[in-house]
Amino acid sequence: MSVAKHIELTADSSTSFEDAVRKGIAKAGETVNNITAAWIQGQQALVEDGKIATYRVQLKVTFVLK
Repeated sequence: MSVAKHIELTADSSTSFEDAVRKGIAKAGETVNNITAAWIQGQQALVEDGKIATYRVQLKVTFVLK
């Protein structure tokens, strides 16, 4: 039997939504083991001077408890 837990986090990138997801999962992986999935709960583009300056994602990250 396995038990999983979820954490919610927000990650930013100046490049893309995909990069923001990758950075968020990588950062979570520094302190959380056994990450198995990430759900994108939402996306937001921050605009400065008429251009996208920051891509932001809200993630729910799943990991299995030992």
